[in-house]
This record gives sequence, C-alpha cells and structure tokens, in this order.
Amino acid sequence: MSNRVVCREASHAGSWYTASGPQLNAQLEGWLSQVQSTKRPARAIIAPHAGYTYCGSCAAHAYKQVDPSITRRIFILGPSHHVPLSRCALSSVDIYRTPLYDLRIDQKIYGELWKTGMFERMSLQTDEDEHSIEMHLPYTAKAMESHKDEFTIIPVLVGALSESKEQEFGKLFSKYLADPSNLFVVSSDFCHWGQRFRYSYYDESQGEIYRSIEHLDKMGMSIIEQLDPVSFSNYLKKYHNTICGRHPIGVLLNAITELQKNGMNMSFSFLNYAQSSQRRNWQDSSVSYAAGALTVH
Repeated sequence: MSNRVVCREASHAGSWYTASGPQLNAQLEGWLSQVQSTKRPARAIIAPHAGYTYCGSCAAHAYKQVDPSITRRIFILGPSHHVPLSRCALSSVDIYRTPLYDLRIDQKIYGELWKTGMFERMSLQTDEDEHSIEMHLPYTAKAMESHKDEFTIIPVLVGALSESKEQEFGKLFSKYLADPSNLFVVSSDFCHWGQRFRYSYYDESQGEIYRSIEHLDKMGMSIIEQLDPVSFSNYLKKYHNTICGRHPIGVLLNAITELQKNGMNMSFSFLNYAQSSQRRNWQDSSVSYAAGALTVH
C-alpha cells in the first residue's frame, strides 16, 4: 500500500465557475449575504448543480442554513450524468480540490460504506468528468470556512436506482442522517425542458410555457415537502419530470421515512425556485433550480 495522497482536481473550475479563489470567494459571499437563515441548523439540503452564473444565487438559500459549528461530516449525494450505474459509487481519491481550499474525504465512513457490499468504485476519470458533486464543493468549503479543519466529506455518486434500491440506500444512510453532526447535501436540478432534453410537457391552462414548467416543478416540490417517497415516485411516473437528482432525492426521502418510523420529527421546506430563462416558445429550452432544507425538531 502506498501512502501517496490522491487528489481530484477541480475539473470544472474555469468553465462552470471561476477558478480564481478570491473571485469565487467574493461571488459566494455576495450570494450568501442576500439570503436569510431561517432553517438552521439544516440536517439536509437540496441544491442545484449547474454553472454558478445560472444557479449560484439559488443555491445560496440552501447553504445559508448550514451550521458550521455543529457540522463535522458532509455527505454529498450527486446523480451520475456520464456513466451507467445501477448502484452507488464511492470516489477512489483522498482529497477533493477547490479554488478555496482542499476537502478531505472521510476514509473511516468510506470504509463502513464499502463493507456493506452495496457500492462500486468510480474511476478518477468518472469522478473528474462528473459535475453533480463538484458544483457543491466550493459552496461546502465556503459554508464551512470558519471550521475548515474540523470536517470531512463523503461524496457518493448515485446511480439510476430502482425504488427498492432507493429504499435500501435510504435505510443505510438513515443512521448517518440521525446524527446532528452530519449534513446531507442532495444535488439536483429540476425540470430540463425543451427539444434538447426531449421533454416538452405543457399544461396550457397554466399560461406561458415557463408557468407550466413552474407549476409542474412546484407540484413535485410540495410532494418532496410531504416527505413521502412513494408519492414522489408516483409523481415521476405520471409526469416524467426531468429532475436529474430524482434518485438522490429518493434516497433522502427513504432515509427520512426510516427515521420517522423511529419517532423522529422532521420537516422539509423549499426556500427558493428559479429558472435559467423564461420559456415562451417550443424552440427554447430551460433548466429549473430549487433550494431547500430539512430540519429536525
């Protein structure tokens, strides 16, 4: 065994967000300063993973709810965009780089997860190609900067899970979600609408296309707020809304259900909703973003 530390580079810096640490810091500070913290301390957040020019201000609503003084481990669940994956996968590196500072993977928790036999390893190539986890790293670093040497991250790439697998992974992660020193970051954009996404659901009774998209998304968001994984699955089957993080969301909802069975009282609320642009005609396309937080009472 070599003791060489393996790093994942910030492969999307310079394209999806600025590679300049000071500039990035100022941007994140700007977005966070415009937001209220009403749901602190969040035990889990849902936040988008697009380029920061599109969703940086939306994501701030979720990250503002993080309490760095109690958070010691951050699980980041992101969907797989590039490789077919029917389970979940763990990174093969030790360190995730960001333009702000490096984040350390929690090898102890990774060891526990690996022992379950439920995970695959992702190659460094897969890891660096994927943006769904990386887009949360600068925000995580920023939210935690006052305690930056006191926390670790647990990145998990979530595959196209069946409902029963979502339940299994939910059960597995529920014991970690029960711990107030853990935070779950669930990475998801909402509706991807337009020809390039092969999705063009339109309910004319809502008015303009972008209003129909918002209505569809908010239907899904209110089901997530009810914390019911079965209703969420049924909603997806009925409308096929292109919510790319539907499987990480499904895992979170199943973990919550497991804890509710044991008498834990939780609530989830969405704090912001945005669209990359307001679509009015069929040639257009857009992506929606939502940010929300889970609190334990």
